[in-house]
Amino acid sequence: MKVIEKIQQATDRVVFSFEFFPPKTEDGVENLFEKMERMVVHNPSFCDITWGAGGSTADLTLEIANRMQNMVCVETMMHLTCTNMPVEKIDHALDTIKSKGIQNVLALRGDPPHGQDKFVQVEGGFSCALDLVKHMRSKYGDYFGITVAGYPEAHPDAIESNGLATPESYQSDLEYLKRKVDAGADLIVTQLFYDTDIFLKFVNDCRQIGINCPIVPGIMPINNYKGFFRMTGFCKTKIPAELIAALEPIKDNEEAVRSYGVHFATEMCKRIMATGIKTLHLYSLNMEKSALQILMNLGLIEESKISRSLPWRRPTNVFRVKEDVRPIFWANRPKSYISRTIGWEQYPQGRWGDSQNASYGTLSDYQFMRPRARDKKLQEEWVLPLKNVEEIHNQFKKYCLGELRSSPWSELEGLQPETKIINEQLGAINSKGFLTINSQPAVNGTKSDSPSVGWGGPGGYVYQKAYVEFFCSKENLDTLIKKSETFPYLTYMAVDKGGNWVSNITQNNVNAVTWGVFPAKEIVQPTVVDPASFMVWKDEAFEIWSTGWAKLYPEDDPSRKLLEQVQSSYFLVSLVDNDYVNGDLFSAFKDL
Repeated sequence: MKVIEKIQQATDRVVFSFEFFPPKTEDGVENLFEKMERMVVHNPSFCDITWGAGGSTADLTLEIANRMQNMVCVETMMHLTCTNMPVEKIDHALDTIKSKGIQNVLALRGDPPHGQDKFVQVEGGFSCALDLVKHMRSKYGDYFGITVAGYPEAHPDAIESNGLATPESYQSDLEYLKRKVDAGADLIVTQLFYDTDIFLKFVNDCRQIGINCPIVPGIMPINNYKGFFRMTGFCKTKIPAELIAALEPIKDNEEAVRSYGVHFATEMCKRIMATGIKTLHLYSLNMEKSALQILMNLGLIEESKISRSLPWRRPTNVFRVKEDVRPIFWANRPKSYISRTIGWEQYPQGRWGDSQNASYGTLSDYQFMRPRARDKKLQEEWVLPLKNVEEIHNQFKKYCLGELRSSPWSELEGLQPETKIINEQLGAINSKGFLTINSQPAVNGTKSDSPSVGWGGPGGYVYQKAYVEFFCSKENLDTLIKKSETFPYLTYMAVDKGGNWVSNITQNNVNAVTWGVFPAKEIVQPTVVDPASFMVWKDEAFEIWSTGWAKLYPEDDPSRKLLEQVQSSYFLVSLVDNDYVNGDLFSAFKDL
């Protein structure tokens, strides 16, 4: 979706966004995505990723933008500059992001390449952002939402040694900005500033010459003294005297500088919002604390209230906008699910049967790749001598009781809020050898703003059938099936690694296990249990025994051999209690 459309739709609230830049190391990239995940849960209108000077981070920027849009699931805007970029490279970048479902670009001239003082037009390239805007509109029509930069104090190239632009240079810069908008840009994001009066004058001056598109203030929190003066010096940004006076006594106390920076930015934003402007863009510098604290100070977010439009986060990829139902099996591995279905031409819409025969992508390295930090956590928590299966059972139990933060079967960190409702029952059945990897409690008409199980927006009610998915031995499975005969509302599917199937439902059954009722909407059913997807999922679930856990041990380690034996002999079981009002799924495990 275009950012301009999201801003136009948000008429009754303030929207905010974050900017990130590509880190220099692989570990830095993975750490950035961890920060993004924690920031994106607060529902920014978009996030953008910068394009390194001279195109130095082109490939990495394209990769990060793709992961942001499709895996982090946040509307993504990619910077694109003219520096060192002949038109064929520009088109390659635009074609690439278009194929990934990204619709938003911040079109920039770009800074001079490293080691050069002035911008030089590359042969076969563009000389300015205006050329880039014109090219995008000419070749790609209205597919892209195009954002351009605005400079409240005039472009740094126009600012003279006294720190000011002449009235003529300032006016010329405004007129150039209008030409960019007239050529097809539909949004302006400003350069950082610290004098709010300058920004408000800039907005008024833009309106006076007929620039009518939204103008989003770019807010950069002050995180440390030296970095602040280095950045403002580079951008030739005016620093108010009172800001310098406040920073000077605390310049050697980094925490005090950061705290004051949050306060100063908060007050800037309050003044801006008081004029009726309802958009804020925070230059995060790849740090989350200051940006989130500013938004909390403004009352725009609350840590205790994180809303979900669905129980899972829908990718912002333009091709998946109609997706609103998924099999529950990938609940703890949403990125893997996206990877497995990224080649689909259509996505389920409301009723899963419409896509029952969709072709899932084959397993790839992605499904089992872990960021290095996560590998370290798994190594710490899951790699210990395993003498017998009871010690394997104990690992699963410890995870369900919150004693471990990681699981080979989950991309998420720690227990999810709804799991904590039933974690003691889960711990008990894990002790008996039913090794749970996915679950949800029964819910009968809980308000949709519930912090543990709520989703879907205000004024609604959500429902869930109790669900548990686990590995167990053939002996335990047989005992459970016999016991379940006295529980008529239980339905189950079970399969081993070789594909041997046991179930009390047919291969064509699709069972909605989560649904919601909301004002002026049809019933929404975002998760289902269906045999066709379960058979696809089982390959991945069994593979994790070896690729996600056993491989962390040396090849000849007895613990590794034990895990491989469990993998080859256990069944994967999906169990649903269809009586979401009076049922008690865990009663089926009593006395086993």
